[in-house]
Amino acid sequence: MPWPRRPRPAVDWSLRSQLVAWVLLPQLVLWVAGGAATYRLAVNYVNEAADATLSQAARTLARQVKPIGNGLLIDLPRAAQNILEADPNDRFLYTVSTPPGRFILGNNAIPLPPAHMRPRPNDPYFYDGEMVPDESGSTPGPAKVRVAALYLKNGEVNGRQQWMLVQVARGVAARESIWKRILLDTLLPLSALIMLMTVIVWAGTGAGLAPLLRLRREVEGRSPNDLTPLRAEAAPRELRSLVRALNALLAAVRQNVDAQKRFIADAAHQLRTPLAGLISHAELALGATNDKALVARLTMLHQSATRSAHLISRMLMLARAEPEAAMVRERSPVELSALVEQVVADMVPKALRAGADLGIADQGAADDPAGLQVLANPMLLTEALVNILDNAIEYAGSGSEITVALRRDGGHARISVSDNGPGIARADHARVFDRFVRATDQGLGCGLGLAIVQEIVMQHGGSVALEDVEPHGLEVIVKLPLL
Repeated sequence: MPWPRRPRPAVDWSLRSQLVAWVLLPQLVLWVAGGAATYRLAVNYVNEAADATLSQAARTLARQVKPIGNGLLIDLPRAAQNILEADPNDRFLYTVSTPPGRFILGNNAIPLPPAHMRPRPNDPYFYDGEMVPDESGSTPGPAKVRVAALYLKNGEVNGRQQWMLVQVARGVAARESIWKRILLDTLLPLSALIMLMTVIVWAGTGAGLAPLLRLRREVEGRSPNDLTPLRAEAAPRELRSLVRALNALLAAVRQNVDAQKRFIADAAHQLRTPLAGLISHAELALGATNDKALVARLTMLHQSATRSAHLISRMLMLARAEPEAAMVRERSPVELSALVEQVVADMVPKALRAGADLGIADQGAADDPAGLQVLANPMLLTEALVNILDNAIEYAGSGSEITVALRRDGGHARISVSDNGPGIARADHARVFDRFVRATDQGLGCGLGLAIVQEIVMQHGGSVALEDVEPHGLEVIVKLPLL
């Protein structure tokens, strides 16, 4: 049985940050490796140069020591000694001893060669050491030194080879200063190059990920009802498979939505005729009987059939107002003042039957609505205004006043329908725009009127909102962009 895979932990880094990190990480490793290699090379080269100088000084000093009889003649001119001691901060220290360890000339604080060192005539031996304090307790010169030791043959005594040791030492401070400067002069340009590379990589990854960001904005900026395919040709090669997969998903969703809409539209069309017949038979039956119990039942049947017919009519209108419907795309310039006057005139008989006073507000010369045009589908715009007026007549009640006003509001046309009815609680202002949501149980509404209004207005680039009217009442405000 295979072991279950552990889920990968969530990564909070952005894709851009991960790309930059993976590009710069090898460069940082190379920077560290380059720094270590530069350090080793600088130390080696500086040591080689310093050892060569020490070796030359030791050989020069050795040439000035000449054996005579049973002793040594040391011919060290004052000028040569001045050269060795020219720099007080980095001077050469020297000593001559024979046999090795018995001081003859120079500075006896220079440390002796390691015990394991075997004498090699005329072949310098290099080692690091610390100055040995003299009898006074002071250590002349630097504490840490680099020493070149040169063994020279000094004849034989009783058949045993005698050796003379020439040592030249120099402080390591100057040498360390040189390789540190070399390391610093090498790493500073590399660090600047890494910083410049970081900026270039960050800008480059931003430019490289720009198509992905455009694709994200295109998806984020869509409305939930926009199921049109994404543009695959504008995406990079690596993203085209993702775009094709998204388009396939959108196409499947669009097919399901279209199938549901066709089913709803077909069902609504099929139900309209029998419901109309049911309403007619209920009205005939009400006129043909005087039985109170039967009249009550027939009245309830008539109201239910009327409400069902109203719901089906609203569902058909909502289907026509959907973004995918052909009616939404059929638009032309619409004169709003004429459309509002026509809709109000058509709704006046219904308002009179409900006992409501419906009219258009008088406009001053400054607010003359003449000439306000919008690019819209006149049938859908009419339906939206009819739904608003129908709700006002239905819920404002008998004796209410309903006023329609049209005026310019900046670059928009503002249509308002206000009444002095009971209104809607402010907490329900946003909720009543949802489908099948009603703020009251009164009337025969189905909760689709304001949802249809919002759908139509939004498809025309406008907005719809509710405002309270003092002391009581409701105002529906529709704003549409002007041509």
